[in-house]
Amino acid sequence: MAKFGIYGLDNIFSGSKITVVDRRVDKLKDLFKSAKKVYIEAELIYEQAKLSEADGIIADKNAKVDLILSDLEFVETRLSRAEDAKEKELLNKFKARLEKEDLLFCETLSDAEKKIIAGFQLVTLRPVYLIDKENPPDKDDFLLKAYNEFGYISFFTVGDKDSHAWPLKKGQTAWDAAGAIHSDIQRGFIRAEVVHYDDLIKSGHLNEARNSGLLKLENKDYIVQDGDWMLIRCSK
Repeated sequence: MAKFGIYGLDNIFSGSKITVVDRRVDKLKDLFKSAKKVYIEAELIYEQAKLSEADGIIADKNAKVDLILSDLEFVETRLSRAEDAKEKELLNKFKARLEKEDLLFCETLSDAEKKIIAGFQLVTLRPVYLIDKENPPDKDDFLLKAYNEFGYISFFTVGDKDSHAWPLKKGQTAWDAAGAIHSDIQRGFIRAEVVHYDDLIKSGHLNEARNSGLLKLENKDYIVQDGDWMLIRCSK
C-alpha cells in the first residue's frame, strides 16, 4: 500500500486511509459491466517524526520551509558527529542544497551514497507535493498526481465481480504485479495477457483488441506500464 505523508493540511485530510480515485476504473467498469469498481487506497501518515517512512509527502506550500529546516537541523547535527569522509561530503552537499531552500529529493544520488544515508530520518529525500490549503485543487486530481509523483503506477484487472486498480512501483514486473494480486498467483505464474488501457478503450471490446493484435502475451520479466490491463495465467 502506498504511504502518503501529510503535513500542514489538517483542514483537508482526516482518517488513516484515503481513496486514490482513477476515472479509468469507471470506464472499465462500464465496458466490462463489472458489478463494482475498486480504487487504490493509500495509508496516511501525519506524525512529523514518521514522515520519513512515507513514499512522498503532500504538504501546504507554506510549510515547505518547515520541512527544509527539519532536515537542515538533522544534517547539521549529523555533520557535527560524522567521522567518515564520504559521509561528511554527502552531508555538506545536502546542507548546501537545503540552505538554498531546495528539497533533497531533487538530488541525484549514487548507489554508494544511498547506502550511506540508509536509515537517515531525512523528510525531503522523498518527493514533496505542495498545494495551497487555502485554495486547494480538486482532491481526486492532486491525489492521483501525487501518487504518480511518488513513484507509483496503476495496472488493472477486470471481471464480472469488479474492475480493480492495483498499485505498483514504477519499473516493477509482471511477476511483481501477480504478487500484488495474490501470492498464489505469483507462485503459479505462467504468462500475462496485457493490453494498454488506451488501446482497450479505443477497441471497445477485449475481443477487438485481441483480433487487432493489441493484446500481447508477456513473461514474468515484462515491465508493467501505467494503465496496463492484465490477465495473469497461472497454474493451480
